[in-house]
Amino acid sequence: MTTQVHSQLRTIRDLLRFAISQFNKTGLHFGHGSANAYDEAAYLILKSLYLPLDQLESFLDARVTTDECNHVLKIIDSRVKDRIPAAYLTHEAWLGEYSFYVDERVIIPRSFIAELLPTQLSPWIMDPDAVATALDLCTGSGCLAILMAHSFPNAAIEAADISVHALAVAHKNIQDYGLQERISLIESNLFSALQEKRYDLIISNPPYVNAESMAQLPQEYRHEPENALASGVDGLDATRQILQQAVRYLTDDGILVVEIGHNRAALEQAFSELPFTWLETSAGDEFVFLLQRDQLSR
Repeated sequence: MTTQVHSQLRTIRDLLRFAISQFNKTGLHFGHGSANAYDEAAYLILKSLYLPLDQLESFLDARVTTDECNHVLKIIDSRVKDRIPAAYLTHEAWLGEYSFYVDERVIIPRSFIAELLPTQLSPWIMDPDAVATALDLCTGSGCLAILMAHSFPNAAIEAADISVHALAVAHKNIQDYGLQERISLIESNLFSALQEKRYDLIISNPPYVNAESMAQLPQEYRHEPENALASGVDGLDATRQILQQAVRYLTDDGILVVEIGHNRAALEQAFSELPFTWLETSAGDEFVFLLQRDQLSR
């Protein structure tokens, strides 16, 4: 950013207008939390200045110091020039009312399963207090395991991931929420290291991006770990393994909940014998399925 730019941006309103213009001018992609340039600019500026995220109007005409302006412009510059997602710039991502630490070792949380866990998966789980064991497969940042811990207060939860780097981030988040006694982390390629354990509930947001979509991903997504996104030619490599093996890891009344992106048609064609229940989310009923153990064992 030029010295002239620095000298002319005096207030938060000035910075907000400048950021929105830069974001729109350079055609940034918004898919990691914010839906548009205004929301992303407001979030980055408020977060960078340590201001409450819900009080933008109160501070719009507040003047910023030279150091504050330089700091905000550095963040804006990284977002524009390097296409770094906002969550990696602030090391923060939100799922509902829960915030999580993130960096480029993990995919940025954005799972539809997060919308479903506060319902305690009713009516498929009749007594949430009776859920004694649960598994978050492909846990990444540990966000869904943490949400499970809040929804199923008596459950001992295991969170598995193939990436030791992702598990380090999950460990930080679990510590931040004080859940070390309830959530155990396991380095595992899907079920491979789980030693025939059985769970009342298994959830998974596995890699599910197909090869064609991977080739067309906006630059922002290139900052995320590829192995947390890509899943073969049709996007179903990980989901196939989960469906083929999950029955061995579920208790008699256990259920499996899996997110599969835009792959519903391909999945139903590949597993036409399975009676998938598609769960309603804010984006429709095409993205998350549920199966009971006895449905997997047919």
